[in-house]
Amino acid sequence: MTSGSDRPSRPCRPDGPEAAAPAPGLRRRSLLLAPATLLAAKAFAVDPSAPPPIELEEASATALAQALREGRTTAEDLVAGYSARIEALDRHGPHLNSILEMNPDALAIARERDAERRAGRLRGPLHGLPVLLKDNIATGDRMSTSGGSLALAGVRAVRDAHLVKRLRDAGAVILAKTNLSEWANIRSTRSTSGWSARGGLTRNPYALDRSTSGSSAGTGAAMAASLAALGVGTETDGSIVSPSSINGLVGLKPTVGRISRDGVIPISHTQDTAGPMTRTVADAALLYAAMAGPDGADPVTLRAPAPAAPDAGRAPLQGARLGVARAYFTGFDEADALVEQAIAVLRAQGAVIVDDVGLPKDDYGDAELAVLLHEFKHDLGVWLQTFAPQAPVHSLADVIAFNREHRADEMPWFGQELFERAQALGGLDDPAYRDALAACAAGARTQGLDAVFAQHRLDAVIAPTGGPSWLIDYVSGDHAGASFSTPAAVAGYPHLTVPAGFVRGLPLGLSFVGPAYSEARLLALGAAFEQATRLRRAPQYLPRTAPG
Repeated sequence: MTSGSDRPSRPCRPDGPEAAAPAPGLRRRSLLLAPATLLAAKAFAVDPSAPPPIELEEASATALAQALREGRTTAEDLVAGYSARIEALDRHGPHLNSILEMNPDALAIARERDAERRAGRLRGPLHGLPVLLKDNIATGDRMSTSGGSLALAGVRAVRDAHLVKRLRDAGAVILAKTNLSEWANIRSTRSTSGWSARGGLTRNPYALDRSTSGSSAGTGAAMAASLAALGVGTETDGSIVSPSSINGLVGLKPTVGRISRDGVIPISHTQDTAGPMTRTVADAALLYAAMAGPDGADPVTLRAPAPAAPDAGRAPLQGARLGVARAYFTGFDEADALVEQAIAVLRAQGAVIVDDVGLPKDDYGDAELAVLLHEFKHDLGVWLQTFAPQAPVHSLADVIAFNREHRADEMPWFGQELFERAQALGGLDDPAYRDALAACAAGARTQGLDAVFAQHRLDAVIAPTGGPSWLIDYVSGDHAGASFSTPAAVAGYPHLTVPAGFVRGLPLGLSFVGPAYSEARLLALGAAFEQATRLRRAPQYLPRTAPG
């Protein structure tokens, strides 16, 4: 869902309005990666002949992979360095609250990857790179898979999600699980993005009084703060692209079925997908390639065509036909001015700008919500039975009862009216559900994106991903404003957001939405825009943007 996101053992952390600001004068650049890094009071031996330390802030995964290949660092040092940053920036200092649970086996796994490298056995392109996973993605290890809910705190999935298996096969080190909007923000219409009962509230590293958006809030904040090399989020409607835009990241929501949904705590089998959240387009492409692939447990993936190979001989923006969706501009003059500047850059790089393509504003929100609620009621029970049969809850009805019993902890700020609405609905054979599916297909595809792609012969539709981050509000919930997430989310089509600049210090993203399975083309377009602009910059952890 989306409210800027997928809307409509417990850490002891402040999670209310009193959760405060960073220590003044925090020296962010003092956190370097070196063999002598101090990790949780464990001293690593100093090698006087070791190469100069590698600074992790803003380090790309592709650069770190090269450093690993050249022997300038090790997977063990990467895990140690990122763990030190998590201790300094997430647990202390600004107290971002983005990391829900550390992997107790990460250091041992990193040492195994280093031993394999020394023996000449490389698993794949991610060998030794630390990765963060949103805590609605099942891991068959000693970490919980909870969706942020106390109902699943301490519950370990019986096996890895398919995408996690692919990451491990590619050599990745799963470093930690990230906080999220609880249950991926499908619980209430008045939720506060980035809050879960298990993890508290995640803070935006650009301004701690502003929302991270969600529901992939922890991955967004952690990647913005360089707490890992790579991060994975999930989206039903906006949960990758919105927090990516608001946290100054590249985010890719793939075509539904390009990455297996097996093991991801579901909202909707029609719209759910996992995807990369990174600091560069090249890193997003690297992570996407590692996760994408067919899976017999997710039949939709078996229908996906082979990924397209990049066109190395073509300047990606030269002659590219990009349609502007002006109905999705924010109405905030400073934000929209950034998008006008981005359009000028795209045109200067050789793109053919079609302005305006007349993509209609989505008017199928009620139908979308009906689809999500019907599917959530059904799909959640299947996931619980498959991945957490030992959990104390076995159905949506059980989760609703658990929340009522633990109201003080689970519902201090907002309720569960969407859960209750879903529970009252019929099954997937309900005519109301079938009608809602048809309305979504017509609105998002036939009369929406498919129509403008065909009419204007477009490579992609562009628009602001959304507006800048809003102030955190525990009483009224999110004030998200404009969003371009819904057409691609409901159609199941790929959506890439790339940093487009800042509005008064707050990041804003530019969206590229393409036809089904056009991820390679979108990544090429996004990379060309990124190279022409270089607009991402590291956060400053400002305590507040509001006066007072």
